Amino acid sequence: MKKSLLILVIAGFLAIGLSEVQAQTTQTKLNQVELLKQFLGSWKWDAGKDTTGYYDAKSYGTGLEGNLRFVTNGKTYTEGKQLMGYDKSSDKLIQSQMLKGRNIGCYAYYFITNKKYEIIPYSDISNPEKAPWKCEGEFTSPDTYVETTIVKNKPPEIVTFTRVK
Repeated sequence: MKKSLLILVIAGFLAIGLSEVQAQTTQTKLNQVELLKQFLGSWKWDAGKDTTGYYDAKSYGTGLEGNLRFVTNGKTYTEGKQLMGYDKSSDKLIQSQMLKGRNIGCYAYYFITNKKYEIIPYSDISNPEKAPWKCEGEFTSPDTYVETTIVKNKPPEIVTFTRVK
């Protein structure tokens, strides 16, 4: 009888202790709009053989407006526009992107820490595990961020973006 009572008391303390530990690990909600501001400014990256990508982002409401272009051997071969804003219902940043001559692309961005974020196709926003690809990004400094795109059954593609002053 004493052993049973002792086991119940220990189990009770463990249950109380575990609920306290779980309460301490609850993460505060990240302010996606504030974190988005890290993308503001001008950026460049290596976009392939003899090709450089350029991205300029400026504030637009609670989001940003971006222009991008790809330059090969000193000549712009394509350019595009982006618009990104905060969607309160999903607590995600939604981006639409259109490159000249291509279909529109829509993506969901969301910061998982103050410096790390993920990108998935907007069509997979309600079920991210089913996305055919995802991109993991991280601001390694105020002037650099790195994105790793993971496509099923392919090696990851890593791109480093550097702020242009």
